Amino acid sequence: DDDAALAAAQCLECIATVLKGVCSQESMLKKLEPLLLPLVLKILGDDGDFIEYLECALDILTFLTYFQGQLSQQLWQCFPLIYVAFDQWAYDYLNMMVPCLQSYISKSPQVFLTGAATLPEATISYVNLIISMVTKTITNDRASEMECRYALSLFMCILHNCPNQVDVYLPFFNEISLGKLGQQISAKQALTRISVYQVLGSALYYNPALQLMEMEKRAVTGQVFMKWLQDVEAMEKWLPRKMTTLGIGSIFKLPTQSMPQSIVSILPQLLHTAVRVALMMKNESQKKASDGLDEDEEGDAATGGEDVGDIDAGFGEDVDVTNAADDAYRKALMGTSDWDDDMAKFLMGDWDEDAEDVDEEYESPLDAIDEVIFVSDTLKQAFTQEPGPYQQIQAALPPESVQAVQQLFITADNLRAQASQQATQQS
Repeated sequence: DDDAALAAAQCLECIATVLKGVCSQESMLKKLEPLLLPLVLKILGDDGDFIEYLECALDILTFLTYFQGQLSQQLWQCFPLIYVAFDQWAYDYLNMMVPCLQSYISKSPQVFLTGAATLPEATISYVNLIISMVTKTITNDRASEMECRYALSLFMCILHNCPNQVDVYLPFFNEISLGKLGQQISAKQALTRISVYQVLGSALYYNPALQLMEMEKRAVTGQVFMKWLQDVEAMEKWLPRKMTTLGIGSIFKLPTQSMPQSIVSILPQLLHTAVRVALMMKNESQKKASDGLDEDEEGDAATGGEDVGDIDAGFGEDVDVTNAADDAYRKALMGTSDWDDDMAKFLMGDWDEDAEDVDEEYESPLDAIDEVIFVSDTLKQAFTQEPGPYQQIQAALPPESVQAVQQLFITADNLRAQASQQATQQS
């Protein structure tokens, strides 16, 4: 009855709240997993009979997958059930499914690559389940642009976590991503195009020769890159900037003779963009770090260096039982400062489709790559291996671009020296 359903929903919400408090303790999650997993499996695997509890089930599954370093075989039972739910009765919950799926792919890539689900129609590999989910989202007229962007992030996740292992799937990634780019080419908002560029940049970093071949097959290379270079100005988040820098920078790993003419003709523009965006990201990162130190110093000065009190101190009768320190801690564990507000807006239908997607909590092995050092090393190697062609490219660059390249080399050398000094001090 309604009372029982309400009580069940409240219990699930209580479980999710408890998980928020203990998610940093992996040993605790390991103990809770056998108790919670049957509940999640029941909700996911009952043909939508418990759809009113699906949000909480996915919430619980996100905790169990994201905050554990290794995923158990039992936890993988949920993976095909997520696909079945999406395919048959929970299409509108894609945005809540994506974080779980990303965790599965990133935490256990080999299980993901070799696994398969036995469905009534056939046995389908896990990779093909993801491709199917993305395809159905991108080609469905009911899908919002935000849902399309979430879906495309799954391709990016695969490319980042499965190096040199998904060549055979690259044509599918391109067919779907470039098809979506074609639909959005004249859209006023660049957000969906930027999500496509993230996939294309990931594919270029994964295998620049193979990716350019796929684009050449479709005769879109020149058009895509010219639009991409224009849309760089609309990129305000670190993730599209990073993938633009790494993707375009990866092109310079190829011998110029093996590049398609559509790329050779715009090499100066590509070089300029990779260098400029890499330096811009580094400058902004350093500025944020400097501003953070300044704020800390101002805070210390404002309090006179005195103890501001115990964050767990009691509260008066007329004070809400909460404090900023606790809120910041909980939100930090979630990996984003506005997770609860954003989720509430989504569920209540008050989500702005033109708002920028949050990408700060996205994690991948590529996070460890410094964009400045990567572009610097790639260009130096290219200049060394093919001095003639790159002298021509340099001659085509305006003076400010040549200066930017020199600044990039200097910055990369300084970063290496700092890293070496820190390593020496730590040892």
